[in-house]
Amino acid sequence: MAVTHRQGRFNGQAVAYTATVAEHFLHDAKGAPTASVITIAYVRDGVADAAKRPVLFCFNGGPGASSSQTHTEALGPRIHSSDRLGAAAAEAFRDNPTSPLDAVDLVFIDPVGTGFSRPLPGVDGRPYYSVTGDALEVKGIIADWLKANHREASPRFMLGESYGTNRAAAIVKNGKDLPFDGILLVALASTIPGREMPYVTTLPTMAAGAWYHRRIERRGRTVGQVFDEALAFARTEYITALIEGASLPPAEKHRVAQRMSKLIGLPVDFIEAHNLRISKNDYMFNLLKDEGLRTGLLDVTVTGPLEPGQEGALDDPALGVVPPRAPGAPPPAPLTPDRIGPAPSPAVGHYLTGELKFPTTDTYIGINFSVNARWNYESRSNDFEALAAAMRANPKLRLFWAAGYYDLTTPAYAARYTLDQAGTPAGQLDAHYFAGPHGVYSGDPANRAQFDNAVRAFVLPARR
Repeated sequence: MAVTHRQGRFNGQAVAYTATVAEHFLHDAKGAPTASVITIAYVRDGVADAAKRPVLFCFNGGPGASSSQTHTEALGPRIHSSDRLGAAAAEAFRDNPTSPLDAVDLVFIDPVGTGFSRPLPGVDGRPYYSVTGDALEVKGIIADWLKANHREASPRFMLGESYGTNRAAAIVKNGKDLPFDGILLVALASTIPGREMPYVTTLPTMAAGAWYHRRIERRGRTVGQVFDEALAFARTEYITALIEGASLPPAEKHRVAQRMSKLIGLPVDFIEAHNLRISKNDYMFNLLKDEGLRTGLLDVTVTGPLEPGQEGALDDPALGVVPPRAPGAPPPAPLTPDRIGPAPSPAVGHYLTGELKFPTTDTYIGINFSVNARWNYESRSNDFEALAAAMRANPKLRLFWAAGYYDLTTPAYAARYTLDQAGTPAGQLDAHYFAGPHGVYSGDPANRAQFDNAVRAFVLPARR
């Protein structure tokens, strides 16, 4: 354990706080230790009644991702300019003036296989690499932290990003003995079923990307207005045309393709040739094809060279795990999660061992793609239905949801559709849209302040 006492200014307030990097041990059914999990906690000093002070537990997704992005790009009291994979260890951290630490204590959790958290030597980590095993692991860490820090009476909140939204929902499903005051979901990750809805739910995001790259006429509209216009079309004329399928008259098909072209920036004949069904790869590899570029998936505003053999996901230029290829070099072998393996984030590791004094010589793993490769999704169980049921059973349980207009990995409308179909009570939902990517607090410099302020407002006692 490493404990340091620090000061900062957040939301205009001078705040003294204690930073604690702690190791928690997991055990098997026989009580033998199996893994260690690291938490990074920031607790405000001098609070008169800790029972009234809320605590927010945060984790990212992957599923093999550390908490580093939410921690060091968004909510933490100290942030740096980029948590890109491989960022230099010497990259300077600075105070985050919008951190909600003035209002809520923050605990960041790195699940087994991420960050500095590891299976113990000789122990197979796969029991933790599943929907239920992972949820029970993180649920246990939260319960242990609350008990060890005498905070069982404090209002408690949980924030998950990307796959972390599934983790949060699974914790609620498997944790009726660990109630929460609020759940925060960022870039909700869901699988959209059916022959029509996968295309319907991505179209508004494609329109946002086309607006950004000026492949459509803006006519003074904001990205939000274009997104909303595309959403209205997707939920009416577009889905009707897709349902008609081969019965759709050619003239009507052409009219719908023309309308789509004006929204998403692809040629009318291309859209018609694809029977109005534009996949994510169709969009990424063709929107800027005339410039020899492709768009990103996590962030459609990011571009990279359009090259033979690209698959669309792991070679995403917004992900940054593929090194630049020399001109004329042959295409690399197909990427797989195991080929990439654990991807370090040395800047975050340096911060934890340097500024926060955590004693380890291990490498801090930002994303462990080997964990992703071994993950048991348990038939892609939809735990958002369990979350919605818990909200209906407890009208005081509130849900915060945030989405980025430029996120094609977990498109904003796909997330909202998932929540609506799960039966999430609309009166208990706070929805937030950002002109940003998968990490909604990134992109526009104003996004982080907007995100931090929204989180602060959600956890304040006045909201409960």
